[in-house]
Amino acid sequence: MRREHIRACPAWRKEHPRYDCIFVNTNPDLEGMRGMDVARVLTFFSFTYRAETYPCAVVRWFDTLGELPDDDTGMWMVQPAHHANNAPHIAIIHVDSIYRAAHLIPVYGSRFIPPNLQHYQTYDLFRRFYINKYADHHSFEIAS
Repeated sequence: MRREHIRACPAWRKEHPRYDCIFVNTNPDLEGMRGMDVARVLTFFSFTYRAETYPCAVVRWFDTLGELPDDDTGMWMVQPAHHANNAPHIAIIHVDSIYRAAHLIPVYGSRFIPPNLQHYQTYDLFRRFYINKYADHHSFEIAS
């Protein structure tokens, strides 16, 4: 597989924020989406403990909706995860658990999209997303 860049920066190319979504390998015994979760990377960092460096990422989790892909689209659906007090579910993970980048498509619904909506606001404004299995071959293999 080719090298892939996953970005988490407040000013991508000195303009708008960019926080990419990823597939996280949470259960290697299961195939495809059943063994993966989706998260949005908020930042990367590392720390050293007893002479060993640990590369990590702070992520915001998404919950998978249902046990199967959507009947109409064939794509899995996710929504931002929250704790019982409605706080976002944020965690620190080791970068080795990141499988690859994920592409999410908003579930638009029946209301008009505000004309001033900017592309970098999408993950913050929409509440449900399709996991785009058609983004490339690898995504198709994971999310089918």
